[in-house]
Amino acid sequence: MRMTRRDFLSASAACVAGMGIGRAPAAPLPRDVEIVVIGAGAAGIAAARRIQAANRTVLVVEAADRIGGRCHTDTRTFGTPFDRGARWLFEPDTNPMIRLARSVGTEMFPAQLGQKIRIGRRNARAGETEQFLAALVRARRAIGEAARGKIDVACASVLPGDLDVWAQTIDFVIGASATGKDLKDLSVMDRASAPERNAAIDCKHGLGVLLATLGQAIPVSLSMPVSRVTWAGRAIGVETPAGRIDARAVIITVSVNVLTAGNIRFTPDLPKRSLDAAAKLSLGSYDRIALWLPNNPLGLGHNETMIEQSSDGKTALLVANAGGSSLCTIDIAGSFGRDLSAQGAGAMTAFATEWLTKLFGSDAAAGVKQSAVTRWNADPYALGAMSAAEPGGHPSRRILMEPLGNLFLAGDAAHETLWGTVNGAWESGERAADAALRKIGASKEPAQPSASKHKPLRHDRRTPSRSANDAFGFPLPR
Repeated sequence: MRMTRRDFLSASAACVAGMGIGRAPAAPLPRDVEIVVIGAGAAGIAAARRIQAANRTVLVVEAADRIGGRCHTDTRTFGTPFDRGARWLFEPDTNPMIRLARSVGTEMFPAQLGQKIRIGRRNARAGETEQFLAALVRARRAIGEAARGKIDVACASVLPGDLDVWAQTIDFVIGASATGKDLKDLSVMDRASAPERNAAIDCKHGLGVLLATLGQAIPVSLSMPVSRVTWAGRAIGVETPAGRIDARAVIITVSVNVLTAGNIRFTPDLPKRSLDAAAKLSLGSYDRIALWLPNNPLGLGHNETMIEQSSDGKTALLVANAGGSSLCTIDIAGSFGRDLSAQGAGAMTAFATEWLTKLFGSDAAAGVKQSAVTRWNADPYALGAMSAAEPGGHPSRRILMEPLGNLFLAGDAAHETLWGTVNGAWESGERAADAALRKIGASKEPAQPSASKHKPLRHDRRTPSRSANDAFGFPLPR
């Protein structure tokens, strides 16, 4: 017998209220719901809010013990917000999350994305900075021109040969630091399709806190991993440790790496076309080493951002004195970051202190009082950072967005232009929710392509300063 909406919400509320981390729910999960959403990250929360707004029953099941996915704000380790994953929002004029954040009283402000470059133990001179910016513009222009040729090759293969001493730095800035992948592993079409991310917005209390706030009114069952999804015919259901939940539609928002790892089984199997598309949109590597450095031994301003002139690719992005605190973060990414993260927290912290010593002297590194690291590649519910297409993989995004009967895929990989971003994941969740509502007859509105209002980059018109600002952004986490 189908539950009423009131019965469903009562059961869901009791379940969530009685759920402790790692414990079984105090009340049984509802057994019959119109739409089940798997994953409580940005896409999952967006989808559930959209379904609730349509006055339909929804339940979000999340394998981890918290809401947010790859948006995770740690407030305990340092006593100040530490975003372990994504920390900035982009597209301030169109990003729905910024409007929602302000509506719930969350303080948002422009991030101070700087252009400070370190060469050895000194800051780059004005002329050196101009050389870097000019080389950066040439690299971006080359990628844009290659993309217009409609041949989806590796970004590294189209770079001009006159980048000189800045070649490795540019690879880090527009490759690893921006997408989690080196330019040799990154699609020209994907990189060129993304809009400029040079206007970053910071969330005072952290993006993870914002996601949890936006998900407060949604029925979410935590520590509830899904083992199987049955999606053929009328027998649509989601199997969990607490039992099966029957549904009319299911929205999958887990990362593409989790999807292709087979951690969730499907009956029938997902089409090979969809799995191949997901594999071509795999997550890059992006991790963060956090250091507590009292008394500002680096001599940098609040939220000041810095990179270095690198000769070997073993480099990082520094954000100093986050929010006016003593928290400094050193971000590693791409193949170097993946290899370092695989060696464990000790190796990561050792690199961070050695890197600071190289750039600021031993006294700066000696000032470290506390440290913490992220290792998203080892997180079983993420298995990486943000989605970035391999060469030839950009068309796979549209394939991933295709409905599969009453099954719908969403997440940061399922967006053609805002891929790898929190707002891209959010928009994809809303798009999947709209499609699911139409499928069950709850909405008659036509589909709205989530990428329709975003235009590809026009690399040949960028100014050096705008390119540099874009360089220092971290689109998603991870």
